[in-house]
Amino acid sequence: MCGIVGYVGSRPVLPVLLDGLRRLEYRGYDSAGVALQNSDGVLIRKACGRLSVLEARVTDITEAGGFTAGMGHTRWATHGRPSDENSHPHCCLSGTIAVVHNGIIENYQRLRHKMEQAGHHLVSETDTEVIPHLIEEYYQGDLVAATRAAMTELEGSFALLVMSSDEPGLLVAVRKDSPLVIGLGEGENFVASDIPAVMEYTKRTFILDDGELAVVRSDGVEIQDGTGAPKVKPVFDVPWDVQAAEKGGYPHFMLKEIYEQPKAMEETLRGRLIDGGIFLPEFGLDAETAQGIERIHLVACGTSHHACLVGKYLIERLARLPVEVDVASEFRYREPLVTANDLVIAVSQSGETADTLAALREGRRRGARGIAVCNVVGSTIAREAEAALYTRAGLELAVASTKAYVTQVVALTLLAVELASLRGLLGAQELGQWVSQLQKLPQWSREALALAPEIETMAQELARWEHAFFIGRGLDYAVALEGQLKLKEISYIHAEAYAAGELKHGTLALIVDDIPVVALATQSHVFGKTISNITEVRARGGKVFGFSKDKAMAQYVDRMLVLPDCPDLLAPAVAVIPLQLLSYYTALIRECDVDKPRNLAKSVTVE
Repeated sequence: MCGIVGYVGSRPVLPVLLDGLRRLEYRGYDSAGVALQNSDGVLIRKACGRLSVLEARVTDITEAGGFTAGMGHTRWATHGRPSDENSHPHCCLSGTIAVVHNGIIENYQRLRHKMEQAGHHLVSETDTEVIPHLIEEYYQGDLVAATRAAMTELEGSFALLVMSSDEPGLLVAVRKDSPLVIGLGEGENFVASDIPAVMEYTKRTFILDDGELAVVRSDGVEIQDGTGAPKVKPVFDVPWDVQAAEKGGYPHFMLKEIYEQPKAMEETLRGRLIDGGIFLPEFGLDAETAQGIERIHLVACGTSHHACLVGKYLIERLARLPVEVDVASEFRYREPLVTANDLVIAVSQSGETADTLAALREGRRRGARGIAVCNVVGSTIAREAEAALYTRAGLELAVASTKAYVTQVVALTLLAVELASLRGLLGAQELGQWVSQLQKLPQWSREALALAPEIETMAQELARWEHAFFIGRGLDYAVALEGQLKLKEISYIHAEAYAAGELKHGTLALIVDDIPVVALATQSHVFGKTISNITEVRARGGKVFGFSKDKAMAQYVDRMLVLPDCPDLLAPAVAVIPLQLLSYYTALIRECDVDKPRNLAKSVTVE
């Protein structure tokens, strides 16, 4: 879950590292550190807190130091509290070998005991610190060999960057289950845990696969497999601009990304709506295979899990297939009933979410076909699935996901329609209607964004509360779950979402005078039922904020927001946008850090 950046070349090293860490701070921000290499050895500076704290501690470091290589780290704590001692980089007993790490070493307690028995003194609470000590035990003048030997003793997930004062101008990068990107320059090369860290300097990249080791010098990069044999990797030219990683004039990445959603939807749909039909060659299914599917398992975490709840409804409604939605971290521990005639669809923005990757692997181990829905080309989940449907949302840097969610919903809608078509459940006319309606989604989302001034007024009332409820039925309940998560994530208001019909089964006991209840009613066939539930809430003093396409709702709520008039089954991708804005403005009023909510990080690459 941490951010890693490394550099070898002739530029001033420290500014490159700090710039990369700045672009990676969304991956973790409870501490940061750098290690710089020159002819005198390795200089390490690190600090608990935001990157600005570290920057204040390195003001005395100048280009006169002759640094030719370095690495940096921004941390999201898993083992050991945020502190200077637990910050990365960590070094060995002699201080000659430094390591930065993303992931979890599951057997670190045993290794720590082994190192202490061998005379090593470890000073942190982290799992990472055992690694440089272990490498030191194997070191005999060859950092690559020592690193490779140490890897055989590590259990867990890790992306590592290793540096030794005895081998100037060399970085060793290793990947197992946690992402690492190599950036290729002229007379310089880069390593990072994510592409934004190197975009300022190069767009020529490749992603390490599990078990691979990279030997990085200024004049080239050598890739080795698990046995040490050389490998050739295809170079990937990053299609994004540097500006795509910046705020573009918006006060926060989250707001920028909310407003990018119409464009993101267009990209998800681009080239997939052709001649009145759905075109998904990457899906890899034909009519015969689709007819043979017995069950679909959607596995995901957090926001992606909520997108899967929408997907379940649509696939069952259109393709008439049973769908199970699992929180990915629970899937493989419940002995799921998976057969060779099932599909396991793993949904992840980054394509590196550890729990979702493990669920995909479990499904495939049990014989199911694995499909990925993700945003990052070449990510682990995409590579390990038999087919990948990319959402094309572009970079998403705010911790609270917005455009990744809507593009996942759109992608799952495409899958639902395609499955229905392949299974003979949609005629040409119906399929053409779906295509026509999907083409209008970006415009409906722009209409939803135009409601921002009304939503900001709602937020003024919501922001003074510490508790809130969200209710809805059917697809509205799935959207309510995402709405309450956004509010919790960035405003720290305790929020809960309920299927509206469940209120009378206990939740009404929590309704007190003026407590805010956000009610969604976009599904026509249960509109009257939802209104009845709203009436129950208001009878007990609750203050209801209504979100609906139907203006008739206004007479039953305290404050009404009229949503764009889109088809019911496409409403989730549109109705969620006002809820995102509501959360954003509420957090802003409460003076919360919108882009970096406490205790959270963007990509959860540890279990």
